[in-house]
Amino acid sequence: MHNRYTIGQLARHAGVPTSTVRYYERRGLLRPDSRSNGNYRQYGEEALDRLRFVRSAKAAGFTLSDISSLLEFRDGDAAPCREVQGLIAARLDQVAEQIEHLKVVDRLLREWMKVCRAAERTGRCGVLEGLQSMRESVCKKNGKCS
Repeated sequence: MHNRYTIGQLARHAGVPTSTVRYYERRGLLRPDSRSNGNYRQYGEEALDRLRFVRSAKAAGFTLSDISSLLEFRDGDAAPCREVQGLIAARLDQVAEQIEHLKVVDRLLREWMKVCRAAERTGRCGVLEGLQSMRESVCKKNGKCS
């Protein structure tokens, strides 16, 4: 039996909002198999499988551009292991940068928490004052503020 899904049914089966399905269509990652007599989009099992693939790749941290390439690889005849490895390596580099950035944010937030707790008794929030002075020093350094 060949299942046919409306956009709402497809979205429900994949666990995404219909707006996500429409967005993926606009990005060229997904397309309806056909249109009904009432001009409603109709999707088959392949579209559901493709949508689930996109969601899995997105959950793994791939960008939509990466996912477009992965879909081309998946849909092609050759086994493009080197190309997939290249995408993975690039994504790993990005994740490493994000981790380093998050470590800095973590340290900063922990310091701010200490400042807040220490200044709590005074009724003034040292973090808010500190952020204001940081902004002013950045403005002076850059020569402009918006």
